[in-house]
Amino acid sequence: MTATTGTTTTGTTTTGTTTTGTTMPTRWRSSVPLLVGGAVSIVAGGLAAAVTGPTEWDHGSWVAAFLVLVGGVAQIGIAAGQSELTPSPPTLRFVTLECALWNVAGLTVIAGTLLANPLTVTIGSVVLVAALVLATVAVRGAGRSWLLLPYRALLVLLLVSTPIGIALSWARH
Repeated sequence: MTATTGTTTTGTTTTGTTTTGTTMPTRWRSSVPLLVGGAVSIVAGGLAAAVTGPTEWDHGSWVAAFLVLVGGVAQIGIAAGQSELTPSPPTLRFVTLECALWNVAGLTVIAGTLLANPLTVTIGSVVLVAALVLATVAVRGAGRSWLLLPYRALLVLLLVSTPIGIALSWARH
């Protein structure tokens, strides 16, 4: 992390200038763990996709898709929603807990899939639902923004797909 050297206010958004000269809206600062986790997941998904063909990895395309979509895009979408929808974004501690649950859940689901262990997939999925509960709580009092609809749609999509993934895991093994 870079140190803040000063702050400026543009309209209603306060920003801090970092030692590298870049600015980040203050309301986005607590979302950094989710943003970084999402970015790392997208890169990891790309790497998984790259090695799938040459290695003939059976689960490679699924792992790549899961990392990019659930680990990456969803996590970044949650970070963006929480940063923009609430009068005051969640605390860094709250987001760090949410990020830890999200990423532990994702890694557990991947491990369960690779090990052909549906119980492990189920446990990871339950942890993912706990993270979704935190993502829902984080935007309480969000008011009436058009952004609330895609945010909620993302959470519902993830929640609905979770038991489907669990059922598929049990059906395959």
